Amino acid sequence: MINYKIILTNFVVLKMKIINLYLQVLLISTNFAFSQLQTNNFKPFKAGESLEYIVHYGIFNASYASLKLSEETINDSSVILASGYGKTIGLARLFFKVEDYYSSYFKQDKVQPVLFKRNIYEGGYTKNLEVEFDQNNNKAIVNNIKKQTTEVFETKNNVQDLISALYYLRKNFSEEETQIGEEFKINMFYDSKNRELPLKYQGREVIKSKFGKIECLKFMPTTNRSRIFKGEGSITIWLTNDKNRIPIRVQADLLVGSIKADLEKFSGVANPLQIIIENWWKEYCQY
Repeated sequence: MINYKIILTNFVVLKMKIINLYLQVLLISTNFAFSQLQTNNFKPFKAGESLEYIVHYGIFNASYASLKLSEETINDSSVILASGYGKTIGLARLFFKVEDYYSSYFKQDKVQPVLFKRNIYEGGYTKNLEVEFDQNNNKAIVNNIKKQTTEVFETKNNVQDLISALYYLRKNFSEEETQIGEEFKINMFYDSKNRELPLKYQGREVIKSKFGKIECLKFMPTTNRSRIFKGEGSITIWLTNDKNRIPIRVQADLLVGSIKADLEKFSGVANPLQIIIENWWKEYCQY
């Protein structure tokens, strides 16, 4: 006799592991030589911005995620605090509870992380880390609160954490300086390791959202075929092609089905969101 409860449990657990990886891709962005492509006067975000996402697997809502910005002070210096939160919802939460908290403190002018905090609970697995960045000396001091240990690691130039990387891309990406199909690499420090992930710029694309049609910049992290992902081009990230560069959608095509995270709510954005209105000609309105 088929035990559907075991099948469903295993399916949900695998799905949630995929979603956790997928949400990390939502938060990860590029970290290559963008630093001189935009001036520091370009301000696509500000304190008070709030972005909320719902992650779907088919017709099911599986997870909720949010990113919120506020002003803080560290060592007498003004910084931006980006607070990331993720959790499973609905039926998925009964089988695989996820409660993840991320905090990134970074300098707004150059988007350089100063402090990163990660406190997660994922189906019984926990981790509680604080990472202090010494950008001048290319070092990261990792304080493992759970294990009560401290380690020092070498980092690469202009390194980003899991959260700050997204804001670094939003502030510094220049479409004029990047060719369609051009591939670059993420340069990050995450989970006590230096990591790189190839990412390819795919040009512009108009997508339908709950707010209307929006023109976006399209990016694809390079992924290999596995028992989960179809292969190259399996994951796609869309940023609004306006003065905000908001990550409005992320989609991962799996061997069976796909997972999609859509922007559900937003507030406090630095600039109006541009929506396309199509009549006899294409016009834009501000949301």
